[in-house]
Amino acid sequence: MSPLNKEKLSKIRDEKRDRIKKAALHVFARRGIIGTTMRLIAKEAKISLGLSYSYFTSKDELYVELVRDAMEEANQSFHNMEWKTGTPVELLRSITEQMLEESNKQSFLLIQQVQTSDEVPEEAKAIIQQNSSHKWMEQFVPIIIRGQQAGDFCKGDPEKLLYFFFTVITGLMLQEGVEPDIDLLMKIVTK
Repeated sequence: MSPLNKEKLSKIRDEKRDRIKKAALHVFARRGIIGTTMRLIAKEAKISLGLSYSYFTSKDELYVELVRDAMEEANQSFHNMEWKTGTPVELLRSITEQMLEESNKQSFLLIQQVQTSDEVPEEAKAIIQQNSSHKWMEQFVPIIIRGQQAGDFCKGDPEKLLYFFFTVITGLMLQEGVEPDIDLLMKIVTK
């Protein structure tokens, strides 16, 4: 087989793998791990069930890979947050917009499922534990404190404010077809 054909076949394989992962993320985010089967993923990806198994041996393997990808994306988003300048309100608004972007919210929902479900693979739980959400909270607490000191954010325990704020965001992510109102959402923590 010529090198060009190998490259073309490799590209086709990568595209199918990505299509399966994208379909799986959509199904897992909507139905959770218990409500998801490889058959549903194959149907969403518009491929045969047998072909899906040639890329992933089980839904657990696929789930773990998606969790790993989601954590890498989330860590990158939060890491980039450290380099942004702006007021505390602008910073919190920016991360809120990122989390609610259609392309990101399914990954955040997947992470949330791992944190709240007993049925997820242990390897997925280990990935989340290694990348604890407490690290993320530690990055946001100083932003909230600065905003409180500037008189922009509500008084109160910064961690509790963030917890309730992110809980509302998670709830909004679960609502399909609802366009979140970022200005209204920001009123939860701003004065």
